[in-house]
Amino acid sequence: MRRKTLLQGSVVTAAAILAFSTLPAHAEQPEQPDVSDDYAEEIDYEALADELRLENAWVDPKSTLQFGEQPLAWATTAAHNAAANANCSVSKDHALAMSIAMTWPEVSPSGAAPSPMTLSRYDTQPTLGDPENRAPGLWFHPGIGAWQLDSAGLGQPYTADEAQDVENAANGMAPHVVNRYCALRNNGSSAANARAGAWQPWHACSNGACEDIFHRILHEGITTVPISRWGGGEMRRCWISGGATDCLYVDPANAEGSSWWAAPGGGQSPISAPFYVWRDGNHEVRYWMDIDSGAATDVMATRPFNGNARDSLTWTSHSGMCDMTASRGDC
Repeated sequence: MRRKTLLQGSVVTAAAILAFSTLPAHAEQPEQPDVSDDYAEEIDYEALADELRLENAWVDPKSTLQFGEQPLAWATTAAHNAAANANCSVSKDHALAMSIAMTWPEVSPSGAAPSPMTLSRYDTQPTLGDPENRAPGLWFHPGIGAWQLDSAGLGQPYTADEAQDVENAANGMAPHVVNRYCALRNNGSSAANARAGAWQPWHACSNGACEDIFHRILHEGITTVPISRWGGGEMRRCWISGGATDCLYVDPANAEGSSWWAAPGGGQSPISAPFYVWRDGNHEVRYWMDIDSGAATDVMATRPFNGNARDSLTWTSHSGMCDMTASRGDC
């Protein structure tokens, strides 16, 4: 598989900067849905989100496909391992192309490098927001990362930091895709139909956009750009409720790679204020300090790992959290 790399110190053009910070030029901004109380019960939010994903799934055919250098290395290792352990005939290059083809239609139709930090912007269910409306940035994005691991499906056992972690996500998604592909091939499906079946969890793939990217990867190659493991998220050490834990600080303003979703108007849902996230037993915890959200108090939202964020969140006011790494909060 041919790969290109950017020379260190190369000049970034204004067009490239725009590609990383705004909606793709070819993608129209859908109308904002009416989510008032009078209509809330009539709206099928999941169908609306799926429709919006499909509207923006096709990647600009004139674009150069970019991917993070380190993320591609991890995805390559995971895909090659999956191919080696597959119970059907699949090449390493095909395994890699299948494992990452969905990331552009899902999060970067401009062709820019998918950001590991990507927070879903098409989910507008009111239940994803703080029920007390303490600040506009208290929003729990259910789909996370380049693979958009969603708490309604493949992302259910992941915290946001685990879904952003490209090494962790690739090690989960590559064998999932390859194993599903092989199961369908061994059951008589054509290669194309088996790929479509393997991509079934990603709605952006349902109209052929991922098949198109699969072939582009094999024939055009990928240009790599510098992107870190968490795509701009910063691993910290946090003190909470009398104990220390590893936590990830997620600030959309620091997103690496395609960041149209982090811009005002970059999606249908609100964009979260900076938050911390960690695993606490059987729950994912997301924590907003008042200095980040603008709320009068710190706010915490928890999700059980068997729960869809759209109907399983618990929101509470909180205090006493210290970011020990950055000396922020109640330290």
